[in-house]
Amino acid sequence: MRRFLGLRPRLLIALLLTAALTLAVAALTLLTSVGGSPLQEKLREESANSLFATVRASRPEIEAAVGKGCPLLYNQQDKLATRANAQVFITSGNPPVRSQCSPSFTDEVPSRSEDVLTALRSQQTQQVVTSEGVRISMPIGGGHILAVRKQFSDVSETVNQVRDAFLKAALVSLAIALLLGLGFSTTLSRRLTRLRRAALRVMRDGASAPPPADDGRDEIGDLARAFAAMQAALVRQEEARRAFVSTASHELRTPLTSLSGMLELLQEDLRNGGLDLDDARAQVASAQVELRRLGNLATELLDLSRLDAGTPLRSEPVELGELCRAVAAEMALRAEAAEIPLEVSPPKGPCWARADPGAVVRILRILLDNALRFSPGGQTVKVEAGYRGDRAYVAVSDRGPGVPEHEREVVFERFQRGNRTGGEGGFGLGLAIGRELAERLGGTLVLEDTAIGARFVCELPIELPSGGSDDDPEAARPRPSVPRATS
Repeated sequence: MRRFLGLRPRLLIALLLTAALTLAVAALTLLTSVGGSPLQEKLREESANSLFATVRASRPEIEAAVGKGCPLLYNQQDKLATRANAQVFITSGNPPVRSQCSPSFTDEVPSRSEDVLTALRSQQTQQVVTSEGVRISMPIGGGHILAVRKQFSDVSETVNQVRDAFLKAALVSLAIALLLGLGFSTTLSRRLTRLRRAALRVMRDGASAPPPADDGRDEIGDLARAFAAMQAALVRQEEARRAFVSTASHELRTPLTSLSGMLELLQEDLRNGGLDLDDARAQVASAQVELRRLGNLATELLDLSRLDAGTPLRSEPVELGELCRAVAAEMALRAEAAEIPLEVSPPKGPCWARADPGAVVRILRILLDNALRFSPGGQTVKVEAGYRGDRAYVAVSDRGPGVPEHEREVVFERFQRGNRTGGEGGFGLGLAIGRELAERLGGTLVLEDTAIGARFVCELPIELPSGGSDDDPEAARPRPSVPRATS
């Protein structure tokens, strides 16, 4: 089995490497000792500038003390040495002034150094900065030179102190990064482990397994909530599948059983030679009803499979008034047999929409089928088409039992049927198919409020035929053909 490095150690390693690289780059930038670090160079420059400013500020006092005796000169020299934290000499080349003032000042005086000689010759201040220290030789009148020497030992000590403090801070930072990384990676790993266990539970126990609980306001929390939503959708799909299997077995078994019984009776009458024509006609009529029922169920299942497969729909101008008249004529015999008047309210003029003619016809058949099934005898079913704002619409109204308020969205779900069906069979797919078709056409299918019965309205985008206008919308194309019913 292939070995892999877990997320927790990888996160920890990445965090530590990031912290270490950041600190290393900072150390190389500030404290590298190759050729002197930028910090050290900056400190040396600042120290040299500060020393030069101090010497220049003390120059008038020292020049005034040169001709006023050794005690005053000695005092000014000491004050400068203390203020600048450096070695201070006053020399005229040969012999040094300080050796004349006091026998104790017989140290090595830089009277022969190059910068002193240069200052004596040019009578200009000389400043030399090296990696070891800074040398300043400044003429102070009377052939005397003020020589100041300062080593950069304090700069090196400062840099060493900064380096030590930086290393300590780096170690503390790495330790904190390690602790934070451990805590973060442990929490992250624990939450992901819970999600993995939840997925395994779903695989083992099905969608009814307990969903993962994670209230985090981050990506993993969103993932857990999405997983729970997916699981809830799977539960609904499983319930719908079970309801479908149960309904399908009942709805298919009932007409098949009836057909089988009718055929057996006819066969028995034919075998005995005592065929009753009136009874045979009644049985054939009942068989046709059951066959029509099976055809409707097959049509609904076929429409459902096409929707799920994403079969593309046409998009072209269709005249809704003509489609309403055609579908109403198709349903006229059934309405007459049920003693239900079928009224088509023609629009004032052609009513054009952008849609698939076959899909609109299917929606109208579904709505009219529902209205004829649930309307009481003698009550009119109305079909109308027209414009409403920037949309075209078709509507089917009946005066049946209506749909309760709490079921107005339920009836549009797959395999869901209202409680006022009166024992009517079906998969509960018609209105769900109608709404999905309407939405795929860029429209809507809704149940509107009415005092009596139900009123279903399908709205669609308006599109006039090519070359048409609002005043003469049907000038450019013939009336659309109406697809024949498949049941």
